[in-house]
Amino acid sequence: MIETILVATDGSEAAASAERFGVTLARRLGARLSGITVVEDRYARPPADEGLGAPPRPEGIEAWLKARADAVARRFTGRARAEGLDASCETVQGIADDRIVERAQGVDLLVIGRDGEHAPYRTGLIGSTAAGVVRKINVSTVVVPQGAELAGPVLLAFDGSPGSRLAAKTAVELASRLEESIVVFVDSKDKGRAVARFDEVRRLLGSLSVPVREASSTLGRPDVKSVDAAREAGAGLLVMGAFGRNRITEYFLGSNATAVVRTSPVAVLLAR
Repeated sequence: MIETILVATDGSEAAASAERFGVTLARRLGARLSGITVVEDRYARPPADEGLGAPPRPEGIEAWLKARADAVARRFTGRARAEGLDASCETVQGIADDRIVERAQGVDLLVIGRDGEHAPYRTGLIGSTAAGVVRKINVSTVVVPQGAELAGPVLLAFDGSPGSRLAAKTAVELASRLEESIVVFVDSKDKGRAVARFDEVRRLLGSLSVPVREASSTLGRPDVKSVDAAREAGAGLLVMGAFGRNRITEYFLGSNATAVVRTSPVAVLLAR
């Protein structure tokens, strides 16, 4: 059961989407909500001298970063209060992805923006903090692209792997509590295997009070088809296993999940 939700934010416009998504999700699920913002060591601590000239004094930088982080925390709690939620937001210092992962150990679900404050300076890949978090964490995580909103059906991407079975259980809980329909997407180049996967996922879904639709594809890359299916369904959330059928090690995120997170305009929940 998802009873506690943590939102990680750095105050950027990209992170604001994660804040809004997390607040809405907590309100609709009736879950307890908290937030975290990190003053990054790499900004708060000046570089070593190394004979190249004395670095600037850190006191002013540290004070500004702390004041900014406190303002981010106030923005988050104010956003939560506006939705009728009593939420706190902790300000900590350290390496952002490590501190977020540490704090997330006590919650059921983490919500984080796909792109942080440096989004305008990167291409293709997700933000470094989000990438570090989803690689290290053992808690289910929602990665929110800028502008994504929690409105519409829950799309379950199912490939028959253990990870996708976990995702099916999560999708059932979310769809039922959010009172949204489920769209089950199965990608398989073998039609017989696709039929078997639909049979399996129907058993996992059981009897639901919300509508269930099915979609499948036998052509193209599974990550592209999953994103296309979510877009076509008008989904508010795409749920999938963090690891797929080709899982090699728990340290690396599944390649299909990585590609979906990178390209999806819909928030992606990586079930663990």
